[in-house]
Amino acid sequence: MGLPVRGEYVLASLGGDRSTGVEFCRAIGGGIDFGETSDLALRREFQEELGFDVEPTLLLGVMENLFEFEGMPGHEIVHVYAIESHEIDALGLDADLTILDQGNPVRWYTRSQFKARKPPLYPEGILDLLPA
Repeated sequence: MGLPVRGEYVLASLGGDRSTGVEFCRAIGGGIDFGETSDLALRREFQEELGFDVEPTLLLGVMENLFEFEGMPGHEIVHVYAIESHEIDALGLDADLTILDQGNPVRWYTRSQFKARKPPLYPEGILDLLPA
């Protein structure tokens, strides 16, 4: 997963759980394919999901995330990277993007919105990995 950050703002994907009706945000990224390193997976996922080239600059941490989504248990190991991207840097803070393969909206949210859990950001604790 990658966390594009611009000052107080974090770029994240909005989603929801149809079984509970709860809306939430998620850091952008996805799974690692067999034989792929986490940084290569991040580059591929940003290209597939937003059409943007990114450069992972720093591994901020690795998190283990146990969760329930749409009534099913989930378990993931998440590598969280700081990233650089000229394309993301060029986005305005009012940009409305969409995850290309799923249609979920992607927007800039403030850290204070996430701290107030309006909406919550998952995986839980990911904001704690960001430098102050």
